[in-house]
Amino acid sequence: MEKIFKLKENGTTVKTELVAGLTTFLAMVYILAVNPSILTAAGMESGAVFTATAVSAFIACVFMAFFANYPIALASGMGLNAYFAYSVCVPMAEAGIQDPWQIALTAVLVEGIVFIILSFFKFRETLVNKVPANLKYGISVGIGLFIVIVGLKGANIVIPDESTLLALGDISSPQVVLALVGFLIVAALHHYKVPGDILIGILATWVLGMIAQVTGWYQVDAAAGATSLFPDFSNNILPAAPYFFKFDFTYVTSHIMEFAVIVFSFLFVDLFNTVGTIIGVADKGDMLDENGDLPRVGAVLMADAVGTVAGACLGTSTVTSYVESSAGVAQGGRTGLTALTTGVLFLAALVLSPIFLAIPGFATAPALMFVGLLMMSSVKKMTFDGDIADVASGFIAIIMMPFTYSIANGIMFGILSWVILKLCTGKVKEIHPIMWVSSALFVLRIITLII
Repeated sequence: MEKIFKLKENGTTVKTELVAGLTTFLAMVYILAVNPSILTAAGMESGAVFTATAVSAFIACVFMAFFANYPIALASGMGLNAYFAYSVCVPMAEAGIQDPWQIALTAVLVEGIVFIILSFFKFRETLVNKVPANLKYGISVGIGLFIVIVGLKGANIVIPDESTLLALGDISSPQVVLALVGFLIVAALHHYKVPGDILIGILATWVLGMIAQVTGWYQVDAAAGATSLFPDFSNNILPAAPYFFKFDFTYVTSHIMEFAVIVFSFLFVDLFNTVGTIIGVADKGDMLDENGDLPRVGAVLMADAVGTVAGACLGTSTVTSYVESSAGVAQGGRTGLTALTTGVLFLAALVLSPIFLAIPGFATAPALMFVGLLMMSSVKKMTFDGDIADVASGFIAIIMMPFTYSIANGIMFGILSWVILKLCTGKVKEIHPIMWVSSALFVLRIITLII
């Protein structure tokens, strides 16, 4: 252990690293319940997604441990899975495309391969540095709002309404009541800095749901989507087989521009999520050097890219670094042994699939709502005066994501508005070539939507 992870050099011990790895796992294991719930909206089977989520997290964490030696854990990313399901697959399904999730997995595969290439040339850091800070923060806030909308919709807290567009759901239903109670539980646990606060909130909401089912308040109605809340161990408890290499390249050849925009949106969202997470976790663990840089950052980004490729091959959305890794770092985790511990625990969770797959949407809604809250905190870093291009583009990114129910739309209109306003205010020289390329891609996308 000492030779591999350099524990003494990093001022840590095996016991500390193991505890840190467990803490990180408890903080992010909610993804095993949330990811299958979200990707079923894309037409995927929840058991297969569960397996892919756990195995891809294990692979990515192992790569992070041995290749980068940092206490940063990875798994299918929140926001990215929502984009996968609701911005890519649902519209395609409504357009009559069969199994759109195979096209989305193909885009994730291409994204991962591109990230591997870009990691060699340090292009990812350059792109992040050239996008205005306000727009970056606006994208983060917008994704947070989008995730909240997904959670509210999943628990029927908000429902469609012909006259007002949206309306409050039935506040007497157990789904609505328990989802709101679950959010308050997570918030209270977070206040007291309880490790695994989100997971505990999900489990507590689920247990309350089972009590509601036993007492008759919650009625099982499969036709209405209200299934039994009790795990079914009657069948084989071995995990379901994942979607191995279920790619669809035929769509790419006939829809090159649409596919390119999907890949670019995955790239863009993952890019900012990863870099922001890395900086935040490294800063919390005092791992940045005197220049504010993270040594071996290329290895960290490579682990992220490898995890994404592995996830696509197994059948899950983009794998990315988790900000919840900061929970393990706060417990003293400083090396890859922390990440390795988290990865092994994800693999061990495979035998618990009946439990995770029985967790209902209204129990995962509190997690979506609270993760959205955390992401929305970036609004405090935004400036609402000064350069109108920075101000307006950040605002556009925020409002377009939840109100058009598309993360890609928020990114697209945010970048386009920034470039257009720079042109209108005579600041053409401030537009980096990368922003020109991004704008051109989105203009072509709009043209394809019109035609």
